[in-house]
Amino acid sequence: MVQKYQSPVRVYKHPFELVMAAYEKRFPTCKMIPVFLGSDIMFEYKSKNGAVHSVERRCRLNVDAPYLLKKIVGVDHVVFIQKNHLDRKNRTLEIDAHNESFSSRVIINEHCSYSVHPENPSWTCFEQDASLDIKSFFGFESTVEKIAMKQYSHNIKKGKEVIEYYINELLSEGITYIPPWRDLNLKTEPLDSTASQDSGMRSLSDGMQSHHGSHSSLGLGATAATIHSSSPPHEASPSPESGHKLDDDYIERFLGKLTPVQENRLMQLRLRLQESHKGKIPKDTHILRFLHARDFSVEKAREMLLHSLAWRKLHNIDKLLDTYEPSPVLHKYYCGGWHYNDKDGRPLYLLRLGQMDVKGLMKSVGEEAILRHILTVNEEGIRRVEQATKKRGYPVRACTCIVDLDGLSMRHLWRPGIRALLRVIEIVEANYPETMERLLIVRAPRVFPVLWTLVSPFIDENTRQKFMIFGASDYNSPGGLIEYIDRKYIPDFLSGDCYCDVPEGGLVPKGLYKEEFIDRSPDEPPLRSDSVYQTAHVVKEYPNEVLVQVPHKSSVITWDFDILKGDVTFTVFRSKQTLSSDLSHYHHVSGAAGGIGSVQYITKSMQVGVDLSIVEAPHICRDGDSVQGSHVTSQFGSYILQWKYFESPKTSFDFPLASHKSKVMYHTDLLKSDAYKGSMSSLQSCHSGFSSLSISTNQSSQSGTSTCPSRLKPPR
Repeated sequence: MVQKYQSPVRVYKHPFELVMAAYEKRFPTCKMIPVFLGSDIMFEYKSKNGAVHSVERRCRLNVDAPYLLKKIVGVDHVVFIQKNHLDRKNRTLEIDAHNESFSSRVIINEHCSYSVHPENPSWTCFEQDASLDIKSFFGFESTVEKIAMKQYSHNIKKGKEVIEYYINELLSEGITYIPPWRDLNLKTEPLDSTASQDSGMRSLSDGMQSHHGSHSSLGLGATAATIHSSSPPHEASPSPESGHKLDDDYIERFLGKLTPVQENRLMQLRLRLQESHKGKIPKDTHILRFLHARDFSVEKAREMLLHSLAWRKLHNIDKLLDTYEPSPVLHKYYCGGWHYNDKDGRPLYLLRLGQMDVKGLMKSVGEEAILRHILTVNEEGIRRVEQATKKRGYPVRACTCIVDLDGLSMRHLWRPGIRALLRVIEIVEANYPETMERLLIVRAPRVFPVLWTLVSPFIDENTRQKFMIFGASDYNSPGGLIEYIDRKYIPDFLSGDCYCDVPEGGLVPKGLYKEEFIDRSPDEPPLRSDSVYQTAHVVKEYPNEVLVQVPHKSSVITWDFDILKGDVTFTVFRSKQTLSSDLSHYHHVSGAAGGIGSVQYITKSMQVGVDLSIVEAPHICRDGDSVQGSHVTSQFGSYILQWKYFESPKTSFDFPLASHKSKVMYHTDLLKSDAYKGSMSSLQSCHSGFSSLSISTNQSSQSGTSTCPSRLKPPR
């Protein structure tokens, strides 16, 4: 299996030409890179005007491998072939390298590039990616992979240190400016430069020309052919919405310190999401939470995140903060609220669980309303964390929560209430991982161990480690709340100096109880009533089909669906005969075989070209894809949207006993021709993601990516 490594963009806050001069100082030898043993030039080309310089070199590198492995393979170093292309006119320098040693057993490809910063022409960007394919290596495949990853991570960290070292050396020599290349054969006005800027430039330029005769750059690349200004570079603060590429300054400013391996995993997951969710993907902070929750396993984090994205879409979570309004009962008797922040700037949430009448709330507003209220708290927490990060100038990644258990008794162990609590834990764990930095439980009574025994098995181990439990008075002693929260923000009911307006709760009057919540079935799942999406299983012999009756041509059929499991092919047909909307005429598929209530409109006797025409060609949709699109009808009549199980030959061969079943969540709509006034030619099938947690500009910078709304609606 090919392992790919992608690093974020490294930013040097110096002009491209100065960075190139610093890079040249690394050769022929570099005391800061002892693994580089030397190189031989195999090919070299220089253009007459000096703008282009290409070189191919054979490099010898020492490898930090175990002594036993070196003895088995019989070498002390490995050989790499490196091709470099420097384009001074366009200010680009590219590196492509691959291994010559053991190339029949291990294939290593690496690409590096330096580039002019797209937003600041006085800065330089460096990007690096690599791939590793180990076919066989004397039984040491796993060891070689670990060595390669270790070496790659080391090079990323060391590379920037080396460049910065030599840049400082140039600056100490008085070399602060090197003019960009220009064609001396063209009659142009000379570039303005001051004496201080030109200091040392001629001697350095002469030295570089002679140095190029025997040693070339090891590769750099640029994204913009921009001549930098002689004015000092502007200190542009990195922004989380500045583009789809990550740079190291942005990571440190908004995401925190990550190891090279963690950066690589973040880049990998972002790229995979961009492939499956073209349009909008979650913000980097959100992706990072899921990686942390799964110990930076890309596959596990992706699976968890994709299920969460589908859950958000199914229950319309993105609009929760804008549409939710708590009922008067929750407003008065739900004992929780936001309260300033802890010492590290994290938003602080208080929950007086011991004062809460869980049974009264459930019988007054129902389990669904309580769950929605808690989800709103989590959504608000994400928003407050983002605001704190922008305000404080350093990453604030999670919230702190104080749970006051004063008043907790056996009445809180009411079975339906415990079941609702476990449901909340399940949903929050699955969709809001790593949003809580610390949970401080104070004034825990004797009955608390009983409650903890019931709920702790359902709490993730990483989350349990964030719990700190204080007894009746421990919270008010040194090492208690004062360790994490300034006294001026500790609530007055916890012996602090701050008045807190979190509701005190109390018993909900029985006169507020509602009959529909008193007798509600304990198995009825919440969060279902307002969803416009449907789910269906797609079995090998039974596709899921939706009939759309189009009364007029130029109407618009829209679809929005997510593949929750397996792969499918999606096709849109038009029946040449009008199909009946009476479902009794068609074959119904049982819940065991297909989607509940699904109907087969296309029979085995119907043929494409005779009975059917394909208006949207079959498109293979993979597990985790989120697909949105539309079709402008050229004729009226009966249209059929079909999701059909897709089985690749590899899957069939390797897993003959696997269940031939996929699962989709979908919504379709029909916009009549007289209702939609937009440009019909602009409606195209596309992929998309979701909204409130996504970076709005992430994909706008990707060429060739079309976007369309989640559900097209006629203009008002």
